[in-house]
Amino acid sequence: MADIIKLLPDHVANQIAAGEVVQRPASVVKELLENAIDAGASTIKLIVKDGGKNLIQVVDNGKGMSPTDARLSFERHATSKIQKAEDLFNLNTKGFRGEALASIGAIAHVELQTKTEGDEVGTQIKMEGSKVISQEVMVTPKGTSMLVKNLFFNIPARRNFLKSNQVELRHITDEFHRVALAHPGIAFHYYNNGSELFNLPAVNYRKRIVQIFGGKTNPKLVPVEEETQVVKITGFVNKPEFAKKSRGEQFFFVNDRFIKSPYLHHAVVAAFEGLIHPNTYPGYFLCLEVDPATIDINIHPTKTEVKFDDEHTLYALLRSTIKHSLGQFSVVPAIDFDQDPNLNTPYSFKDKQAELPKVAVDATFNPFAESPSTSQSVSGGNSGGYSSFSKPSAKGWENLYEGLGGKKESSNTVSSIEFESEVITGSIFKEENEEEESVTTTFQLRRKYIVTTIKSGMVVIDQGRAHQRVLYEKFLKNITIKEAVSQQLLFPLSLSFSNADVAILNEIQGQLTTIGFAFSVLEKDKVEVTGVPLQVAESEVGMILEQLISDYQMEIVGDSFSQTDILSKTLSKTLSVKTGTILDNASQLALVNDLFACKEPGLSPFNKPTYITITENDIDKKFI
Repeated sequence: MADIIKLLPDHVANQIAAGEVVQRPASVVKELLENAIDAGASTIKLIVKDGGKNLIQVVDNGKGMSPTDARLSFERHATSKIQKAEDLFNLNTKGFRGEALASIGAIAHVELQTKTEGDEVGTQIKMEGSKVISQEVMVTPKGTSMLVKNLFFNIPARRNFLKSNQVELRHITDEFHRVALAHPGIAFHYYNNGSELFNLPAVNYRKRIVQIFGGKTNPKLVPVEEETQVVKITGFVNKPEFAKKSRGEQFFFVNDRFIKSPYLHHAVVAAFEGLIHPNTYPGYFLCLEVDPATIDINIHPTKTEVKFDDEHTLYALLRSTIKHSLGQFSVVPAIDFDQDPNLNTPYSFKDKQAELPKVAVDATFNPFAESPSTSQSVSGGNSGGYSSFSKPSAKGWENLYEGLGGKKESSNTVSSIEFESEVITGSIFKEENEEEESVTTTFQLRRKYIVTTIKSGMVVIDQGRAHQRVLYEKFLKNITIKEAVSQQLLFPLSLSFSNADVAILNEIQGQLTTIGFAFSVLEKDKVEVTGVPLQVAESEVGMILEQLISDYQMEIVGDSFSQTDILSKTLSKTLSVKTGTILDNASQLALVNDLFACKEPGLSPFNKPTYITITENDIDKKFI
């Protein structure tokens, strides 16, 4: 039998590895930024064009590479981070696998310019699909500049699966946030299509958070700090009143590396138990420093999943540390039973004596004493001799009836007032041309369902889902026809959102305007709302926009129809009648009529049934 196992060519192996390492342009940004940090750079520039599809460039002022290292860096499993297998358990760098540059070079046009501090000239290498096109000597400043163009040019299927430029830019911005938050001591510059998005100088951790998420984030932060033999915990958590219904400001960093850990996230949520609503998420920016030998990072090429030796201890320490911080900074209300009550006395009342009450009391009053005026009447009819109170007479009561006993022709007399009596004429029999009115009866069950009758039986309607369907079709119609009515606010409503959230609102501003929202200011760190749809209360505007931003972050949208659909779904879900709301008979009947006037009354916008029908035969079968 002929041998069938063969070694794959290098370019094929590199493309296979690229499928894991480079999933989208944001993956390239992450790898290049981490390489710049490992090179010891103090200033890093990120330049992006067309959502990273056509251009990604990272420029740093790190230590650079020699000509030999520059050429060798594009080989598979070539790295300067580790030398032997034992180094995997003592990692102090971001990269260590040696696959990133080889994978990027296999699926894009790459241009590398690098120079060390001791060399007079630098090196320029150009690659296309794992093939070195040229390697030349050139004049370049100290550091490294990595230029990646035409991503997935030789894998058309992967390029077709990329989303719109706005969506890909949002993912790149998320990766930029994670790297910039983990390294506040490094200056970052971020440019998109020639415009500057972020200019972050080197600052402390708190200021870096404020730089990225806006100035109104500062008063929300509560410091967290604890150091033990197992872990050192530093960072900030948001105050409970700023918890959101969507995830977006949850960051875990272990040894300056961003990670995702549902287990540790549960520890943070447990620390906020009783302080936030069950369906909301607290914001946190927590940095954990542990012994590199106690964690395993080599699980996935993205390096966002790690394994800890003792997760239970980390869980307990993290939960107790956050609880202690919330109590230490008076965020959690507490009662101190050991406190001296005299400490609550104001200083001005320290030497002040208590005053007697100024209520006049008759000390000689005896409720059992007999009054002379009533003693005779009581003794005549009651041998017990109980006293009775005499009702005081109202003086001047005759004035109330003054003028009523005068002349009969006076207009104030009762006899002169005439009343019109309405003559009701009718018949107990209906006329022949009079039609019978159909009476529809409705009943609300458990404040959740509406029960109504039909010819064949009855219908049980879920009031929340039914209202979602009604509102969904209404908002779709308003956005399409652009005939929505806006309710102008007397005073503009000022809201605070992060730069990424404001970018999303800018994307969908046109659709928001067509349904009734009006913005006077929609820019970085400031959003002012001057008009809202008629169905939206002013107090619900912030919640609706937060939910809308969350849905856009969760959904992958590309065309305008998807944006319109998500917008209509979000508004219908937020403004619909919730379970537990009491509806009167008129509201119940109106909801039933509006539901069956919809084009798709049987399903909610989220493809769940809105009602069920119970026929008379179904009821009869229950009594067999």
